[in-house]
Amino acid sequence: MAKIGIFDSGIGGLSVLHEALAKMPDSEFVFYADRTHAPYGEKSEDMILGYASGITRFLTQLGCGTVLIACNTATSVAAGTLRKEYPEIPILGMEPAVKPALEETDGRVMVIATPVTVRENKLKDLLARVDKDNRVDVIAMPLLVRLAEKELFDGKEAEDSIEELASAMRDRGGYTALVLGCTHFNYFRKGLKAALGDSVTLFDGNSGTVRHLSSVTGERYDASGRFSQEDPSGKTRVSYYDSGTLLEKGEELSLYSRLHARLEEIC
Repeated sequence: MAKIGIFDSGIGGLSVLHEALAKMPDSEFVFYADRTHAPYGEKSEDMILGYASGITRFLTQLGCGTVLIACNTATSVAAGTLRKEYPEIPILGMEPAVKPALEETDGRVMVIATPVTVRENKLKDLLARVDKDNRVDVIAMPLLVRLAEKELFDGKEAEDSIEELASAMRDRGGYTALVLGCTHFNYFRKGLKAALGDSVTLFDGNSGTVRHLSSVTGERYDASGRFSQEDPSGKTRVSYYDSGTLLEKGEELSLYSRLHARLEEIC
């Protein structure tokens, strides 16, 4: 069984890993958070491409037979180039869940993402394909990414930023869906739901991405699976790297333990 490499600019991609650990119970993972260079969403395209290429090389050297870019920003900038650089392995990326949001709700759809994702062609091309009735609006929210990296999920800064978004959506009216176009935004689900109310459904790309990952790798997918970092024998199924450094001690892994606990509570 080949390892599956999952990487992000920081802790956002952990929400994708969390889903994968629940739904792919037989799989082994390497998670790489490039926290030294986070957030990617405010960097230049050349810098993002350089980071993504180096991380992919690192993951393949660790024996990863599939690489998942658990970052909408890095996917927008680097996925095409990485697939050319590594034709021998599947390179998967993230896509904002605009299509499901349009299909499953009947009102307007708001997409929140990083500045790079908003300006890159990948999102524009997606909207051109699926938003035939011009129901989708897009807003960049870089502050939430910075707050997530500091674990400031529930404080005043997060509340003010979320309320600004909610106010804009109320002023424009008619929204029935919010698409989380950055994996970092999942940590703010509780605050987003409280501010937007039951009339707005939240969508992210994690479930569809993990289902696709399972299909590509041929690994078993269990839709009803529960989150676990261990296999039935007690073997740990995931290794964590912070910008190239393997985290092994309990205190080094405490951040990821806290984040998994939050995701288990709110997702």
